[in-house]
Amino acid sequence: MKQFCLFLCIWALPAIAWSQTESPIVTKEKLKMVFQLTSNDTLVQKALIKQLNNVLIAAPNAKIEVVCHNNGISFLQSALTKQTDGIKALHGKGVDFVACANTLRERKIKVEELLSACRTTPSGVVEIAMKQHKGWAYLKAGF
Repeated sequence: MKQFCLFLCIWALPAIAWSQTESPIVTKEKLKMVFQLTSNDTLVQKALIKQLNNVLIAAPNAKIEVVCHNNGISFLQSALTKQTDGIKALHGKGVDFVACANTLRERKIKVEELLSACRTTPSGVVEIAMKQHKGWAYLKAGF
């Protein structure tokens, strides 16, 4: 029985120690990730900013694009977003923020109403599909 307890302690100790340390996995690979945001929920948008920052900590060389369409367009609207500072900071780190021109047209939103840290694409869904076709990982923002 003593041998079994000793074996169990030796086996479990590294797992316990590892679980208590929060060292991120840092990769030097050039990951390519496209995030889709379709929510106007400010908690979802706040969480997205946190997730993007976390990605850049774990994978500082990651190429990241955030495509906003449908209700997610509010994330990029100067008058509506609560994440202006976070978006600007991430844009400064190379994150590409993209607004769907179809959504803008349908909602009668002018390009001038968007944050300067973003660009437009004719179709958000097509933009995402093209990125996936080119090998980008797809992530849906939200809970």
